[in-house]
Parts: sequence; structure tokens; C-alpha cells
Amino acid sequence: MIRIYNRKTNNYEIENVAGENYINWSYSSPIGKGLLELLIKKKFFSKIYGSYCDTSLSKKKIGPFIKNFNIDMDISNENIDDFNSFNDFFIRTLHKNARPIDMNKNILSSPGDGRLFAFTNISTDSLVQVKGITYSLSELIGDNKIAKEYEGGVCLVLRLCPTDYHRFHFVDSGVPLENHFIKGNYYSVNPIALERVAKLYCQNKREWCLFKSDNFSDIIHIEVGATCVGTIKQSYTTNERVNKGDEKGYFKFGGSTTILFFKKNTIEIDEDILDQSGLGFETQVFMGETIGKQF
Repeated sequence: MIRIYNRKTNNYEIENVAGENYINWSYSSPIGKGLLELLIKKKFFSKIYGSYCDTSLSKKKIGPFIKNFNIDMDISNENIDDFNSFNDFFIRTLHKNARPIDMNKNILSSPGDGRLFAFTNISTDSLVQVKGITYSLSELIGDNKIAKEYEGGVCLVLRLCPTDYHRFHFVDSGVPLENHFIKGNYYSVNPIALERVAKLYCQNKREWCLFKSDNFSDIIHIEVGATCVGTIKQSYTTNERVNKGDEKGYFKFGGSTTILFFKKNTIEIDEDILDQSGLGFETQVFMGETIGKQF
């Protein structure tokens, strides 16, 4: 059972997890853990399932998924009959007014929909995955020189579930630099997996770039793949200016994670998000929602 903080109602809600029984079995039972290491975490497993989700045969999954997880299709640019596959539905786009953004240059907005953890005054050698499990930024991005520049800064971890809008966006205007690819496994990023797999983010497939933000200094923007997320698509063009709220990219089927790193004394995260993170609870946020401000 995963409890999420709803900042609009000031209450906790129970997350409706897609494939919860399967995840529990894979990461908790002896047989499940054996199959996880032998097959499920491998690239070809996610690639095969991802390929199926690209076929017309997968269309039959769309209707039940919308019903079971109460997906709001009124804010989608497409109708259910417009989708040729489950992945078409999964990477659906939204009406422009569905995710309003405060364009004030001093306001920091969420890069996507999901469940957010925020950590301040970070030690780049001991970043929190979950309580008792840590990893380092240099391991995560494979660049020790850049990692050192973020000591004492802020780390935002946005976990996207299969039920979420799966496109991610730039939090400011600026210039994104070269995208870096790091091969890895395809563990789930569900909290159940995070509690059982050491340095999971550093083990999984991931991509990252340095974003030369106009108002928040240089931001490290990382996308981490997961089980059945065989594809991370980048929509931007390297070294070309973007505006706040422009699409950066999208994930195909499965849960996945976006991680942002900010340098020391560049941003202040909203107190309610920090309080809940300190208590060990993720906060539900939506793309464009205000989550902080310029320091």
C-alpha cells in the first residue's frame, strides 16, 4: 500500500497501482525475484512487451485501462478511437489548458505529472533512494566533475506511474545541451522495488542532459527507464533555445522517473512538499504546477 500526499485536499490517498500484485510477487517472493534477475530486468523483456504495445492487437487494453484507473479523457487531444495501439494512448497529448503554467520567470513548475520527492542541501555522494539506501550523482550520470558542482543543492525525483500523462517538459526557458545515453537494466521504479534494489537508478537505463536554464542556473535533467519502458524519446533539438513548458520528451509504456538537480542557492521548494518528503511521503503534482521559486 502506497500513501501519497494530496496537497489540494491536505489528505493522504492510496495509490491505485497498475500491476500491483505482479510487482509484489516479482520483488518479494523467491520465485519472483529469481525470474526478475533472470528475465524481467533484461532489455529484451521490455522490448518484446513494448513491441506488443505498438501493435493494433494492444488496442483492446485501452478501454479497460481507462475504466479501471479512471483516466480523464476529456483533457486528451485524441479520442479513444484515434489510437492505433496502447502506446498511442499511453503517450497521448493534452489540451493546452489542461496543465496551466505560471510563466513568471521566478516560479519553478513541475516538469510532469507524478509523485514528487524533494531533497535539499544534498550530499552528492549520498543521495536518498529510500530510507537506508543511497547512491551518488557521479554514479548516476557518469561524470564526477559535473556532479561535484551540485553539492549542497536540490534534488527532485518525480515518479511517473503507468496511469499518468507520460510527457515531460522544460521547467524554464534556456538551452538544452547534448543528450547522454547510459545503458542499464529495467527494474520497476515503484517504491516496492526501490526498497529492495540497491542503487536502482544507477542500475537502470537512463538519459541525461545539462540544461542551461535562464533563471535557475544549470540544471541536470535525467530520465530513468523502467520495466516495459523500452523507449525514452527526446523531442528537443540540442543547442536550440526552448521556452518554459515546451515538451522535452516522453516515455513509452510503463512507470518511469524524471530526476532534476539544481545547484546550491538557486531555488526554494514549497514547504509542504519538503515537509512531506521529510516524512517519507511523495506529493502528487501535475505538469506546470508551481513547486518552488527562485532563491
